[in-house]
Amino acid sequence: MATRHIEYGEVEAQPLAVEAEEGDRIEHKRTYCKVCMTSCGLIAEVANDEKILKVKADPDHPITQGYSCPKGRATGQIHHLDHAITRPMMRKDGELVEVSWDEALDDIGTRLRTVIDEHGPDSVGMYFGSGLGLDSAGYSMEEAFYKALGTPPKFTPLTNDTTAKVMIAGAMAKFYGINPKTDYDNCQMVLYVGTNPMVSHAHNTGMFKPGNWLKAINKRGGEVWVIDPVRTETANFAKGHIAAYPGRDYAVLAWIVREILADGPLDPQQPVQNLDRLRALLADYGRAKAAEIAGVPEEQLQELLDAIRRHKILAIETGTGTGMSPGGNLTVWFAWLIMILTGSMNVEGGLWIHPGALFPFDQFVDHLPLLESAFTPGSHVRPDVKGILNDWPCAVLPQEIEQGYMHALFNFGGHLFRSFPDVHALEAALPKLDLLVSTEITHNELSPYCTHILPTKSTVERNEFTRWDTLNWSVNLQYAPALVKPMGERRSAWWVISQFMRRADLPVPNHVPQEHSDENDELMQASLLATARCSWEELKEKRVVEFPMDLPAAWVDRLFERNGGWELVPDELEAQWLQFRAEDEASLGKPKPLVYTSRRQRRKFNGQIGFLGEIADCLIHPDTAADHRISDGQKVRVWNKSGEIVVTAKIAPSMRPGVCSIPHGHRDANVNNLTCTHDMDPLGGMAHYSAVPISIEPA
Repeated sequence: MATRHIEYGEVEAQPLAVEAEEGDRIEHKRTYCKVCMTSCGLIAEVANDEKILKVKADPDHPITQGYSCPKGRATGQIHHLDHAITRPMMRKDGELVEVSWDEALDDIGTRLRTVIDEHGPDSVGMYFGSGLGLDSAGYSMEEAFYKALGTPPKFTPLTNDTTAKVMIAGAMAKFYGINPKTDYDNCQMVLYVGTNPMVSHAHNTGMFKPGNWLKAINKRGGEVWVIDPVRTETANFAKGHIAAYPGRDYAVLAWIVREILADGPLDPQQPVQNLDRLRALLADYGRAKAAEIAGVPEEQLQELLDAIRRHKILAIETGTGTGMSPGGNLTVWFAWLIMILTGSMNVEGGLWIHPGALFPFDQFVDHLPLLESAFTPGSHVRPDVKGILNDWPCAVLPQEIEQGYMHALFNFGGHLFRSFPDVHALEAALPKLDLLVSTEITHNELSPYCTHILPTKSTVERNEFTRWDTLNWSVNLQYAPALVKPMGERRSAWWVISQFMRRADLPVPNHVPQEHSDENDELMQASLLATARCSWEELKEKRVVEFPMDLPAAWVDRLFERNGGWELVPDELEAQWLQFRAEDEASLGKPKPLVYTSRRQRRKFNGQIGFLGEIADCLIHPDTAADHRISDGQKVRVWNKSGEIVVTAKIAPSMRPGVCSIPHGHRDANVNNLTCTHDMDPLGGMAHYSAVPISIEPA
């Protein structure tokens, strides 16, 4: 087979024009969106099992009830992008060329075995990217590859998104699976901290029709509150908005905890440990001090506390806006403390704990593994930074390569340059790898650095179900068959991974077939439902299966009987609080530096869907703009010690003065040029993507 040279230009991939032609066989197929965890029901108009012509919300979907957002309706455009990769690619004489599957897999297997033999399995890194994160069978083979290597360097979106929620679950409940969700049917008060569900559908909550739920809270006499440096779309529904300084949201919540301990409402529903220790830790944390640290009026703190005392039960949802900041751990910790101490956990109108659909926690509660520590060992180059779930900080990847620890990297559907910190460090380090394999369906900035690119079936080219079930809105599972046939020679990810494992003489689980086929795709997926609340056959037949949920749930009470109750003061969080408190108090009376905070956009998702027209803008308060001689619509240079970007200024009175809001995921204005591989949270390795000091000026 002749090889063909492929060049990847500097132009962002755009949708191809796809229209129906005379004689096309048109079908309307039901599916669900696989862009985010909301998993909205969709109906796609498909021609000849090849072209996705139109996509709209499914009005009969039992969960999302006719709701979708622009990202889901762009499913067809995402599929029909230019720069599509439809055959395996391999670098020969410095150029990426198309090759056969056997040639690509043989070469990967041989080179992988050489790296293992010469440098050991720990020299092979893996990035569990979002691209294969929603591929249920593919992800299971990633895990098998990881186990076959032992415990090599493991990177996931966790340290590019927010480790805090998982960390706090492990540290306070000794079980990572604790995932509190708002009881939106009955709640009377919700506080959003650094999250904007009107745009993002909440962080790992799967919130469909967000405006309807917020209106319903207000209609029944409840209250919505927001802590965010931007007066967001969600804040427009709120009774109270506190524009706290980025990265210091925790000061507001810490004072609230102190007041609850002093004068209530103090009514925990589960056992708690170290209540007196917590009380002593916050005894002298006064309102004036907390307000100055957060950069807000004292009266706003009091109004928030009064609202909590009016309703007694509340839900607090945090998101990437705070989780990506240096104070993210403390914010989530104090948020959970408020909910625990007020008795809002596992009660009607407060929070319910997802019991799992694939692995029912309630049925195995006496056998759930309880952690001795929420933290796992760090990396070679930064052993001082703890890990979560055995993840290594994404920020250390360049140093692991530069210092000779890592010689191969497998990127399973991740957009490294738009999600990892410090673009320049990555650009310098990646060429030094002996092997860089990426599973991808369209070219991006990583292509010029790859030794191999393997095109695996996209979300619309394969049957799929909602593997990350505990992130769903309710206890449910969804299934959808493929919308279209695979482009070119794309193959199932599970088969691709198992094949280069076999050729590198690595053990492959016995149940994994040798050949790729539709039947074997189903076999691989069905194997993942061994403990699920329904069978594979039932899921395929019904397409959406919802399961009943008790609130309060007896299994939650049983878990806290086993683990001894909520650990209110994990040692690591206490130490970090004391450190931050000392730094905050040393800075009292001093001006706060100009910082940027990250933002999601309605018509964009992280590094994807740039073609829908969202620009890289910089929201800036009129006073801040005047101080820097910036006018609306002007190009602005944003820079710091790490690098610079150019964005478009948007004068916004809704912004807090002294803060710029910049969306992440853009190619030409990539905020990762402003981030640093050294600036990360020492408890979980979360890189600092928000509350990052900057300077600005007209470009």
